[in-house]
Amino acid sequence: MTTIDAPRTPARPVRRKGTNWEKWGWIYMRVSGVLLVILIFGHLFVNLVLGQGVKQIDFAFIGGKYATPFWQVWDLLMLWLALIHGGNGMRTLVNDYAYNKTVNRILKWAILAAVVVLVVLGTLVIFTFEPCPAGAPADLLPSFCPVK
Repeated sequence: MTTIDAPRTPARPVRRKGTNWEKWGWIYMRVSGVLLVILIFGHLFVNLVLGQGVKQIDFAFIGGKYATPFWQVWDLLMLWLALIHGGNGMRTLVNDYAYNKTVNRILKWAILAAVVVLVVLGTLVIFTFEPCPAGAPADLLPSFCPVK
């Protein structure tokens, strides 16, 4: 007779000493989920409901938003929380379904690498976005940039 482990049975025994990372991951998912709901609905309200709706979203709109630190921090929080939340959820799925230790480890490292790369690239875009770079040819600049 074959015994099937209950869902979410840990692949290795639970440690009794040290930090309980599964507990902190569980708490993070709940807290980040609530914050993400607030951040995402705020983002959607400002971008789609206020003003002219979706018609107002263009390069100039984004340039104007990223000219203020408030929106940079808002989008940064949304980016970091969403990517880490999603990465942690994927890690949980890998732990639940990848029984082979090598496959489990490879998948978790791939998830970590993807999250780190996307967080770094997204953060760079948020803080280095310059719609009117100095020294750029005038024919390549958007129409709202002052002619120098």
